[in-house]
Formats: sequence, C-alpha cells, structure tokens
Amino acid sequence: MAERVTSEGVRTVDTVLERYGSTNRPQLRVTDPDAVPTGEVVRLVVDETEYRARVEEDASGHAVIRGAFESPRLARAPGEGENHLRAWLSERDLDYGRTIHLDVVTPEYKYGVRAPGERATYAATEAPDGGLASIARDLDARRRIARQKSGMSRKAAR
Repeated sequence: MAERVTSEGVRTVDTVLERYGSTNRPQLRVTDPDAVPTGEVVRLVVDETEYRARVEEDASGHAVIRGAFESPRLARAPGEGENHLRAWLSERDLDYGRTIHLDVVTPEYKYGVRAPGERATYAATEAPDGGLASIARDLDARRRIARQKSGMSRKAAR
C-alpha cells in the first residue's frame, strides 16, 4: 500500500484563479515559477482523483494550469476530453482572483489542488526514472506525428 501524505506535510504554492484570453475559461496562474515544470505533463490530484495536466506558459511568461484530464494525450489536446479542473472549480463556486492552493506532492511530477481552508491527503508516489519518462514522451510525439500524417494522406486521397 502506498504511503499517504497530507497537505500539511508537503510544500504548498499559491495559484491565482484567472480567466484566460477573452473567454470565461479558467486557469491557475502559479505564483512561484520554480514550483512546476513548464511545458511538461504532470499528475494533478483533484478531489482525491489523479489526472494529468499540462503546465503551460502564458503570454506574460507565468506558468499556468488550464485543466485536468484522464490521460497525458488528453492533457496535450484539451479540446478532446473532459476538463475535471473546470468542473471542480465550478462545484466550489470560486471567483476569479481567488487563491487556490497547489500542493507539491512529488516535485516535477505530482501535484494536488485544493481550495483555501480545505485539507487533502495524497498517495505519495515517486517520479519514474528520467529515461523512462523521456521514452514515453518520445512515443507520444511519434503517435501524434503518425496521426497527423494519416489525416493528411486521407485528405489527399479524397
């Protein structure tokens, strides 16, 4: 059985709930630029369920999290899957400008979100070997390229 850690036992970084672009879509702007790996897909625990989230960089250079999805592939293509982070924020009726806590469960690998005043417990997991993570990213990129090529060849055949 995996060891469990509480939100009180891990580093917590504040994020700010914002809307991005001219839309009503939410994002969490991370206030500490060193807390998350920009450009990577990480594990994100939302309401005791582990999802995948892509850490992006907004136009002003801040690290932002815009969703929590079922798989790394969906995290990289957010229009294709349900955004569990958006649903969680909606359930709590949090206003833009509010602080949302981001717990660093395993640096560079696993994080958790919680509203102010909430406590959370997480399964402590170690990050996989860097070589394995690199192989997984390479395979994912190759699959994306293959899907794009097959889509192009189907269009050319029409």
